Amino acid sequence: MSSLRDTLARAMRGRQGRARAPGDPPRAIPFTFVAIAEDQPADTFQARFDESWDAYRAWYLQAGDAARPSYVECRAAIRTHMPELLATYERVVELGGGGDLAARMLSLWCPPSYLSGCTQAVLFRPAPVLVRNYDYDLHRIEGAIVRTGYTGRGVIGMSDCLWGLLDGVNDQGLAVSITFGGRREIGEGFGIPLVVRYVLETCGDVDEAAATIRRLPVHMAYNVTMVDAAGRTATAFVGPGREAEVRPLEVITNHQDPVMWEEYARATRTIERERHLSALVADSGMAEHRLVGAFLEPPLYARGFDRGYGTLYTAVYRPVDGVVDYRWPGSTWRQAFVAFVEGEHTVPLIPDA
Repeated sequence: MSSLRDTLARAMRGRQGRARAPGDPPRAIPFTFVAIAEDQPADTFQARFDESWDAYRAWYLQAGDAARPSYVECRAAIRTHMPELLATYERVVELGGGGDLAARMLSLWCPPSYLSGCTQAVLFRPAPVLVRNYDYDLHRIEGAIVRTGYTGRGVIGMSDCLWGLLDGVNDQGLAVSITFGGRREIGEGFGIPLVVRYVLETCGDVDEAAATIRRLPVHMAYNVTMVDAAGRTATAFVGPGREAEVRPLEVITNHQDPVMWEEYARATRTIERERHLSALVADSGMAEHRLVGAFLEPPLYARGFDRGYGTLYTAVYRPVDGVVDYRWPGSTWRQAFVAFVEGEHTVPLIPDA
C-alpha cells in the first residue's frame, strides 16, 4: 500500500505546474500518468479516493450542498438505470468511508457541470481503430489508466470520477469514447463518465451499446462514439431532455447539429477541427500511423497547458486486439488485456509560445 500511495503522491506532485510569466519562454510541464490493475474495488481504489477526495468534494459542492440530489435519489437512480453496477457502487461507497457526501458524488447522478474539448475519429484500414484526443485542464484529470473486472468483464480505460471512464475498451471488442456536445443545457441524468463505464461493463458490440445509451438519462450534452471488433461504428448525440440520436459518423469534435453555443464553438475551433479531420479520414490512402500523427499536431493537438486547455493524451483503441496506445509527442505507453503493465509514465507537456 505504501508504494501505491507514493506513486499516486508523485503523480499528483507532477501535476502542479506554475503559471508562465509574460515574456517567459515555454517550459515543459511534467505530468505523470499511472496504470493500475484492480479487478474489484479494494485497497487501490481506497488509496485513490483518499488522495483525491478533497478535490472532488470541492468540485461537488461548488454550488452548495442543496444543489445536489439526496443519497436516496442517487442510489435509486443507479438501482433503476444501472442495476448491474449497484453492488460495485455500494462497494466504492464503502471504500470511500460510507459517508453521505461521498455516496452522492460517487453516484454521478446530477453532478456539477464540466466542459472539455476533444476530437475523435474511426478508421477502418486495415482494422477498426478509434483515435481520440482529450483536451482539458491538466490540474483536473486523474491521469489513471485502469484495468478492472467489476462485472466479470475486462475493461481498460482512462479513469474519471474515480470509477467512471473518459474512454475505454472491453474484452468483448467494444471501444467507447466521448466528446463534449457544445450545448449549455444541464438537466437530470448521470455524469457521462459513469455512462461510459456502464456501457463497457454491459455491452459487447455497437448495437447493444447504442440501445443502452438510448435509454440512459445524461445530464449534459455529449457525443459518444462506439466501434466494435466487427467494424461497426456509431456516434450517439445525447443530452438532457432529448432522445439520443445515433448516427454512423466517423469524425466527431465538440458540437451537435446545429451548433448551439457559438462562443464555445469559436473558442475550441470545433468546426475547423472537424473539417480538417474529415478530409484526413476521407483520404483513401490514409493509414493509421498518419492519422495518429495528425492527432499529435495542430490543429487537432492543443498546447494551452498553462491556460487550462491542452491535449493531455491521445488514445488509440484497437478493439480487435484488445490494445490501447496512449500517445504523446515523442512517447507511447501501450496497454493490453494480455499484457497490462502497472506503473507510471511521465510526459513533458510543452505549452505553445
